[in-house]
Amino acid sequence: MLNNSPRLGRRTSRAPRSLKQHIIRRLTILIPTFLLMFFVVRSGTLDNLYDQFTFNKLSWFDNTALVEHLRTILTRKGLSPLPRRCLVMVVNGDTSVNTPDIDVLGRHGNGCPGDIPSAALLFHVKVNRAGQSIMTDAGSPGTFHTITP
Repeated sequence: MLNNSPRLGRRTSRAPRSLKQHIIRRLTILIPTFLLMFFVVRSGTLDNLYDQFTFNKLSWFDNTALVEHLRTILTRKGLSPLPRRCLVMVVNGDTSVNTPDIDVLGRHGNGCPGDIPSAALLFHVKVNRAGQSIMTDAGSPGTFHTITP
């Protein structure tokens, strides 16, 4: 016994799409998706989300994770006009030191703003690993103030 009634989800009266219609339908999805991803990457939203998911309480005691967290925080707070990839951190103290002092250098040349390759001192950062706090003297040399992540 054959059932000639149309099944759910199946359209029987529509003609097949032309190649032009197929391409236009694909582009209406791909172009906005590409533009959205381009905006998310360029605005720093992706870096901030990555930092929120990966930086935890134990990361305060890992210099590599701490430096990446500081790069994200410092660029998000606008403490440096340089992009994230052009900030160089010099950690004064190893992981056994609970309050390391970090010098923040701004790299110039080689893909960073500026013609002559150099690295100038921008400001200092003090990190309290146990208290999970960050202090900086950006904008006021010698006078440290707390920045909130």
